[in-house]
Amino acid sequence: MEFTFKNNQIAEFRKERHLSQRQLAKEIDTSQANLSRWEQGLNEPSILECWKIADYFDVSIDVLCGRKEY
Repeated sequence: MEFTFKNNQIAEFRKERHLSQRQLAKEIDTSQANLSRWEQGLNEPSILECWKIADYFDVSIDVLCGRKEY
């Protein structure tokens, strides 16, 4: 099975909470540049970074990656 990270899900969750990229990046201990690249689909976060993001938004990694509906 091929897996594709749903990068715009991060942006959707971030915007729902009215967070800037800089604010979220600080919360999940990454750079704003990394977060921007993830949201643009230029790079994908590692599994550890996915856990941090999913934990921050209190969703499963499946939801974060688009495998299940929120």
